Amino acid sequence: MEITGRIVKDASVVNVKENREVVNFSIAVNDSYKPKGSTETKKIVTYIDCSYWLSAGVAQWLKKGTLVQLFGRIGLNVYIGSDAQAHGSLTFHTSDIKILVFPQVKNSKPAPALKQQNASDEPDDLPF
Repeated sequence: MEITGRIVKDASVVNVKENREVVNFSIAVNDSYKPKGSTETKKIVTYIDCSYWLSAGVAQWLKKGTLVQLFGRIGLNVYIGSDAQAHGSLTFHTSDIKILVFPQVKNSKPAPALKQQNASDEPDDLPF
């Protein structure tokens, strides 16, 4: 299965058992639809918790705002909470991560603009 979304907060690495690490992160998937008989578009956001077990080193690249394409499978966790109600959550067990767009850094300066030359700035000794 494949999903694409933006990371909602920086990834974290959790140590489980001996010599096992998992990278946990969440993504937001945006979608929209038009209800039947309406001209107004409804927008919905689905938040999905993700886990990646293959390499903890990838966590340094999974920062808030990064657009990622994930490949893997969905897992469902169902439990009875302290309120005696049934609860559930989805986890996307990621087997491959493709970074599509890195977030823009707020403190970065834009590239300096190049000076445009006017026709009068060109030298007269051109060979053509």
